[in-house]
Amino acid sequence: MSHLPQPVELPVAERTSALPLKTQLVRFVLTGGLSALVDFGLLVLLMHLGLGHTGAKALSFVAGTTTAYLINRRWTFRAEPSRRRFVAVVVLYALTFGLQVGLFSVLFTALSAHGFSLTVVQVVGFVVAQGVATTVNFVVQRGVIFRLA
Repeated sequence: MSHLPQPVELPVAERTSALPLKTQLVRFVLTGGLSALVDFGLLVLLMHLGLGHTGAKALSFVAGTTTAYLINRRWTFRAEPSRRRFVAVVVLYALTFGLQVGLFSVLFTALSAHGFSLTVVQVVGFVVAQGVATTVNFVVQRGVIFRLA
């Protein structure tokens, strides 16, 4: 058996702190895709189990955004944890929570009133609300939060 050197993962503080915009955007989108699967999967499951659309979306949002924050902090923005950054993320997520759940609820009601199927209403409402929230999150996280010390 050969004794090849094992890869060593450097602590976050020793990595290059700022990746190029394109790299961050690609990583953010990939992370968002995974987080959206968590969010949408939980939304559909909770509604299938009988939870109303607003409550289900609220819980699925929390699960999806928690997944996104944990991956983005470490992989996309390569930032060390800090209380100041954590508080900023909580504030941002509170704002995007209201934005996303509110937008989903409005779209759910409007599309349901027009006779669309539950699946169409869920997918369209989710995609629009998620798209708006994702755009806001990337701009604020890249431009403000992950520039904080």
